[in-house]
Amino acid sequence: MSRDPSVFDRSAAVTRSLLGWGVVAGPFYVVVGLVLGLTRPGFDFTRHALSLLALGEHGWMQRVNLVLTGLMVLAAAYGTLRALRSGRGLAIGVLTGAYGLCLVLSAVFLPDPSAGFPPGQTGDQGTTAGILHLLFGGIGFVCLAAAAFAYARWASARGEMRQSRLGFWCAIVVLGGFIGGAALARAPIGVLLLWVCVLAGWLWLALASARLYALVPHPVIAERDEAQGAS
Repeated sequence: MSRDPSVFDRSAAVTRSLLGWGVVAGPFYVVVGLVLGLTRPGFDFTRHALSLLALGEHGWMQRVNLVLTGLMVLAAAYGTLRALRSGRGLAIGVLTGAYGLCLVLSAVFLPDPSAGFPPGQTGDQGTTAGILHLLFGGIGFVCLAAAAFAYARWASARGEMRQSRLGFWCAIVVLGGFIGGAALARAPIGVLLLWVCVLAGWLWLALASARLYALVPHPVIAERDEAQGAS
């Protein structure tokens, strides 16, 4: 049953719904990853990156986690493109979408076993799949940091300095955490840096999506008019 376009803005409703996935994606990925890490024998949060959970008998669960999270990020990226449409907004949406695509590809190309996980599985090191997994992970984090930088510039141009600082510092932490984590991947500090990188990226995506969500006009025309009248 269609709604009266003079009463309900379907386009605004779709855009808001898409942006909502940007808020959900990070908590979903982290919670599922924590549950899997706590229940998989031999997994150690101080030694193993979450991506290793994609290996082994129950690795399909983490692969599904990566794919679903990637699709959520792609939805948020499309919502960003619909909300901003041009200029720096286009860059934010495209770069965020590239990160979502890299998450999906990271589930297709699996990492090599590392630091004794999965237990009893050594496997070949430096496989094509393992190299591609690292490559897409690196590209993804660089795109995520670049999206946060683009968001910082967009917010600065609007005079929203708090949002600009959020984007800038999250981008710095994502990039620095990834570089440090990759360089020290076999040490506990390296795993910690990767966690900081991941959490900073999800924090930016959630807060940026929420900000853009607030900028999209309310889909119910009457409530939009009341809000404008109140302001």
